[in-house]
Amino acid sequence: MEYIKVKGFDHLFRDAKTNSIINTNMNEYNEYLMRKKAKNEEEQKVQNLESDVANIKDDLDEIKTLLRRILHESW
Repeated sequence: MEYIKVKGFDHLFRDAKTNSIINTNMNEYNEYLMRKKAKNEEEQKVQNLESDVANIKDDLDEIKTLLRRILHESW
C-alpha cells in the first residue's frame, strides 16, 4: 500500500488506493476509543433507566388496578 503524507500534519496519511485518511497517532486513537466506550456506557445507562421507568409505570398501573378492584369489591 502506498501512503501519502497529508500536508501540514505529521501523523496523517492518505491511502493512495482508497483515498482514505489514516491517523498514525496512537494517543489520539486511544483517546477516541476511551470516548467511544464512555459514550456507549452512557447510552447503556440511559437505556437501563428508561427500561426501569417503564417497569415502574407498569407496576404502578397494576397496583392501581388491584386497588380499584379491592375498592369496588368492598362496596
